[in-house]
Amino acid sequence: MSTTDTDNSRGQEDQQEDLGAAGSQLSTAPRDEISSVPGLGLIGWTRWFWRQLTSMRVALLLLLLLSLGAIPGSLIPQTGADAAKVEAFRAAHTTLAPVYDKLGLFHVYSSVWFSAIYILLFVSLIGCIIPRTWQFVGQLRGRPPGAPRRLDRLPAYTTWRTEADPEQVREAALALLRGRRFRAHTAGDAVAAEKGYLREVGNLVFHSALIVMLVAFASGQLYKSDGTKLMVEGDGFSNALPMYDDIKSGSLFQADDLVPFSFDLKDFKGTYELTGPNRGTPRTFEAKITYSKGAYGKERSTTVKVNEPLEIDDSKVYLVSHGYAPVITVRDGKGKVVYHAPVPLLPLDGNVTSQGVIKVMDGYRDAKGAKDMLGVKAFFLPTYGGAGREVASAFPALLNPVLNLEPYHGDLGVNSGIPQSVYQLDKTHMKAFKDTEGRQLRGNLKPGQTLKLPDGAGSITLEKDVKEWAGFEIVQEPGSGWALGGALAAIFGLAASLFIQRRRVWVRAVRGADGVTVVELAGLGRSESAKVPEELGALAGTLYDKAPGAPEPDDDSTETPVAPAEGAEK
Repeated sequence: MSTTDTDNSRGQEDQQEDLGAAGSQLSTAPRDEISSVPGLGLIGWTRWFWRQLTSMRVALLLLLLLSLGAIPGSLIPQTGADAAKVEAFRAAHTTLAPVYDKLGLFHVYSSVWFSAIYILLFVSLIGCIIPRTWQFVGQLRGRPPGAPRRLDRLPAYTTWRTEADPEQVREAALALLRGRRFRAHTAGDAVAAEKGYLREVGNLVFHSALIVMLVAFASGQLYKSDGTKLMVEGDGFSNALPMYDDIKSGSLFQADDLVPFSFDLKDFKGTYELTGPNRGTPRTFEAKITYSKGAYGKERSTTVKVNEPLEIDDSKVYLVSHGYAPVITVRDGKGKVVYHAPVPLLPLDGNVTSQGVIKVMDGYRDAKGAKDMLGVKAFFLPTYGGAGREVASAFPALLNPVLNLEPYHGDLGVNSGIPQSVYQLDKTHMKAFKDTEGRQLRGNLKPGQTLKLPDGAGSITLEKDVKEWAGFEIVQEPGSGWALGGALAAIFGLAASLFIQRRRVWVRAVRGADGVTVVELAGLGRSESAKVPEELGALAGTLYDKAPGAPEPDDDSTETPVAPAEGAEK
């Protein structure tokens, strides 16, 4: 038995010329050649452009541009996400904002240039996948190519002499290779085998998964909806457009696309660290709700937590914020209750120092019985820290709640036709209530206490029941499941294309001039790898046991032949 030595100095072009068809089509990747500029003519230019667009270089370049294009969408405020931040940016950057407008950087994902990159990448991927798939199907329908004339010129090679018949050696090799999950067949005086087709499957799956992700992303943006709803404990919500406080949607979204469901907020609970250096740090936020799917669905109970949304078909209900809603009772000059409701107040800091407005628009009459309106600025401290700490809460939980009130009366401006925030008070046509010293009337109330308005104008009571509110974000993205599936498929496809090697093995057995059978094994992989020589050595060792080596002509006939070493190389 003899083994050839490795020869790395031979040129790759000479080697490919010797291997012929045996060394070709180890991959379905299109050849990345520099195309020559065609002659004049529409068809020539179109063909040249298509070849460039579907080349691997251009596909990678477009993918890089898409990633770079998404960076300003993350760093610069976007109109679709937060229009208020965009306006604030415009006011703060009067020179830069017009430039951003011309470049479409305030709406990156719907801009012309981002859409162009997106569409070109989509077309490029399709142009790569279709020919590769067709070529791969052709390879699966065919057989591994026959052995080259000179097996000793392959990267991994071994040979020995045996007294077994060539037919027996080939049959043993065929059974061995098929047992190792090779696709094998007898071609002339050799057995041809191939393995590692999952590498090309992984390549095709990876590129197909990218298309699935692009389609899912596009459909998600076109048909998505993203709305918010503030709910006080005891409130209910039905998934319809009028029920939202604010909602943004894709260009193809329709009101009928909303998933039909409803839910009620039964209770909200937040817990915080009471001691230590992390005192006041939130521990848990939980919203207990009951929900039902459809108009007549069965009512179910669940708990929505931060990062643990309620999922109903394509919709997800996230818990995104919380605060306090003191229950306020307002009586007019005759003692009649004209307002009784919880008032959600917006947090200002981590200790949930909150502010808001109480607006009494109908039913209120002053001490003389004249119709009037009340507007009361409210400032709430969940934990009042005592004298010197009146402007901020000392702890986020309701340990010592205090509500500061600043009442006004007059025209709230709600009938002017100009929209206004429920959390802000327009004092343009309002007059402040004065205390006995002629100063702005203010009062600090604890639960159960009442602030009397001057001159018998009524009273404002803070009820003992201080409720909490929870802010929910209801997101509906039809393509999210497909996007996740595409991402997982892309990961597995990429792993298969990186870790599985396409390789071929040939076993030739012919009778020599002296009547002794000469066995040759050779292997070829797509790239230089230690796996092919190691695998060939293992195959040679197993086959050698079935076709033991014969003594060399000059050796003593009693000498025991030696099996080929595993990992034998050229």
